[in-house]
Amino acid sequence: MLAEIVAAHKCDKLIGIYSVCSAHPFVLEAAVQQALADGSPLLVESTSNQVNQEGGYTGLTPAAFRALVYGLADRFGLPHERVILGGDHLGPNPWHSQPASSAMAKACTLVRDCVLAGHSKIHLDASMRCADDPPHSPLAKAVMAERAAGLCLAAEEAHSASRSGQAAPHYVIGTEVPPPGGAQEHEQTPTVTAMDDVQDTIERTEAAFRRRGLAAAWERVIAVVVQPGIEFGDDRLLAYDRQAAVRLSRLIEAHPRLVFEAHSTDYQTRDALRALVEDHFAILKVGPALTFAFREAVFALALVETEWLSGREEVELSNVGRVLDAAMLANPVHWRNYYAGPEHHLQFARKYGYSDRSRYYWSAPDVDKAVARLLHNLKRHPAPLTVLSQFLPVQAERIRTGAVANLPQDLICDKIRSVLANYAYACGYRAGSDDGGTAAAIVRGR
Repeated sequence: MLAEIVAAHKCDKLIGIYSVCSAHPFVLEAAVQQALADGSPLLVESTSNQVNQEGGYTGLTPAAFRALVYGLADRFGLPHERVILGGDHLGPNPWHSQPASSAMAKACTLVRDCVLAGHSKIHLDASMRCADDPPHSPLAKAVMAERAAGLCLAAEEAHSASRSGQAAPHYVIGTEVPPPGGAQEHEQTPTVTAMDDVQDTIERTEAAFRRRGLAAAWERVIAVVVQPGIEFGDDRLLAYDRQAAVRLSRLIEAHPRLVFEAHSTDYQTRDALRALVEDHFAILKVGPALTFAFREAVFALALVETEWLSGREEVELSNVGRVLDAAMLANPVHWRNYYAGPEHHLQFARKYGYSDRSRYYWSAPDVDKAVARLLHNLKRHPAPLTVLSQFLPVQAERIRTGAVANLPQDLICDKIRSVLANYAYACGYRAGSDDGGTAAAIVRGR
């Protein structure tokens, strides 16, 4: 399916695919619903930090991640053949504090586990320095290419051994992006990847593949990760400037099987996302913007809860905002290196920063319990439209038209889908049309 979409893009540059980079159950539920509405494929990826053989920060292994995604697909009736699982930044990053031999061995295990679990899109990213690599300079490109080829070999061996009957994996190379988790505030504004660097990455990686006897796997490399000049951080967004990327865009036209994969596309406008696809950034990665929308919906519903249910003796309010911040303060590992400044700024950034570091805390037991209480309260005592209109005006109007039910879970998913809809539009999907758009028709073999 991925190869067909890439091939179609090469013929019609308005076709692309977006990748949901999240393991959050609400995000995944919304993504399944959006794919059903569009008649489109659903591409879902997990990073090496989120999901790995040790559980990652989500507690999920690749097999468990597959079960989560497929379980939601089954619940809503999305056929498995329309679900594409991927592994993002697969490499030594979770173990970079160890020597390269140890870190790469664990990275190879992760890649094998992903392939055996049915992940068919594999981003090979061996750019992270390990403990015994030179500490004061970027990792040599030749080393990155060789390590990427080693990861590919592990994937190919796993596929050969699996005898599952599924198609061989497709690969993405390159890494012109921040490490998994996002940019830090002190990092410089990114610049568009130089054309020579892209060509060098392609040539070095192809040569490394061929040295390992991976010529057939090289034919399944579909994309190169580059920096189109976009980024987000605590309180800043760098919008796509297609004039700055025009030469880069033209370079990939000389490679008939390759497109660009754009990371950190979160918070770009609908029109900017469409321009990225038109400029051959045909794979759009999105993650924090989706959990940001989830957080917006939860905070809005918490305000609804306070206005609607305060003072009722039979109701215990969720206080979800305070519970979330307490969890972040108790375990600051996921945000303290990303935010800086006085305490009032830190408190604000923990809630509202574009980098959305709160996404790491929704599964904390106290936070999960608070969200469950919020959903229970508003399901048992549905809020009137007069209050919903104050805090979730778009969803309130959609309740009136019958597009969404007045149920807290449905309102949250609808809020997340408002972000996904921009990506669907950019990639050529049209919800509610007869065929879902040209890109969706490809999925059905038209």
